Amino acid sequence: MKENNTTFFAPQLFINNGVTDISFYANAFGATENLRFNNDDGSLHVAELSINGCIFHLHEVTANPYHFSPQKYNGITTLIGLFVPDVDAVMNNAIKAGAIEIDPAKDYEYGYRQGIIKDPFGHHWMIQKKI
Repeated sequence: MKENNTTFFAPQLFINNGVTDISFYANAFGATENLRFNNDDGSLHVAELSINGCIFHLHEVTANPYHFSPQKYNGITTLIGLFVPDVDAVMNNAIKAGAIEIDPAKDYEYGYRQGIIKDPFGHHWMIQKKI
């Protein structure tokens, strides 16, 4: 195995137990599935996904008392920022794939174009680029 000396973030997003379909991420963001471990019943235990080389993980909620899906409390503790070349196109794809628009894309005086969507599992994504 080749050693990787690059430092990077790889968020782990918790989802409810029993999920089998995570196609939203491929449909919305063009994510590819790098690996997947299923439970005996076919539901997802953990998956590693990549969006243009940026890795993140989906993990079912386990017995750890400190891990929750956003759906449990109808809230979030993390906003995932995704930098893309075309904010509007990615937001439109995500909405077509089942996301809910939280904040429409717009330009801000601090030099970013940003919009926020909520994915089907309750995670909020800030789609953005520097302008």
